[in-house]
Amino acid sequence: MKKLNLANASYRYLEKSFKEWLSVQGYAESTVYYLPIFVRELCYYLEQEGITHIKSLTAKHIKAHYEKLKERANQKHGGGLSSAYLNKHIQAIRKFTEYLRKVGRLQLPDIQLKNEAATAKVVYLTIAEIEALFKATHQPHRNPYNLSVAVCEAMQARDRALLAIYYGCGLRRNEGVHLDIGDINFDRSILHVRKAKNNKERLVPISNTNLKYLSDYVYDHRGAILKGSKTNALFISTNHHKRLQGQTLNLRLKYLQYQTGDIDLQEKEAGLHTLRHSIATHLLQAGMKLESISRFLGHSSLESTQIYTHLAGSVERKQPYNNIKNYDAIRLSEDE
Repeated sequence: MKKLNLANASYRYLEKSFKEWLSVQGYAESTVYYLPIFVRELCYYLEQEGITHIKSLTAKHIKAHYEKLKERANQKHGGGLSSAYLNKHIQAIRKFTEYLRKVGRLQLPDIQLKNEAATAKVVYLTIAEIEALFKATHQPHRNPYNLSVAVCEAMQARDRALLAIYYGCGLRRNEGVHLDIGDINFDRSILHVRKAKNNKERLVPISNTNLKYLSDYVYDHRGAILKGSKTNALFISTNHHKRLQGQTLNLRLKYLQYQTGDIDLQEKEAGLHTLRHSIATHLLQAGMKLESISRFLGHSSLESTQIYTHLAGSVERKQPYNNIKNYDAIRLSEDE
């Protein structure tokens, strides 16, 4: 799909303009990169159908294009395209038609394409496995580069802060990457997520345990990594003293998995989003209302939160919030 060449200059311009619009709207880098590529395939389909101007685009063309996608073979793995991949196309089409409306190029009604049913299993960690990850942050740190004791301890404190943010606060990958020191209100135990999905913001409560992890990292250890450099980023690298990206944070989580010594945990395909799935599942198992969990995660609708309902009670006995170790009494009002 990336290799498709558009012959139509106006379509090439639209793809570029759409990408710039997404960037200005504040979408994640991955969204800005991938959605225009999906739109390129729509434009390529229009070219093949002899439609040379975007003003000729109709809902009928979009639906025909989508039906053709559903029949297309998966070139990498065989079979058809996955539900997740098709849903990305739907997302791209919706955003593209929204862009066309807002910039005044074409007034198309909302495209009635129903998302494909998710087939992927939600992976989450048990409370015991989360505890094992926290415990692993206190294990002797592997030190192949002969780092100072202060830096090794700072990296361990940063790992605990990572778990506090992605598990304790349930943040998405890019939300955590873009956090700055000033986004943490230590007095009010509140985290301000400024770069959330769809350019939204939200306030997330921080439990006492996670607040302590964040405080220890920020005030006692972060300076050993910073080494005089100036950046407001919460998570910074030991090598370049700049903001850590999601891939490196994922590698730190993989390192902690290895440090636990738990073979079952080591073999799980866990990433930063797995920690978000885990806290949502644990809160639901503990009896928290779905609406409160939805607000906590920053979901735009309950549909996104309902993926966790089939997991509640399937593995662990329901417990009061304050019995969930390492996550003491998350303060979310269910009466708001």
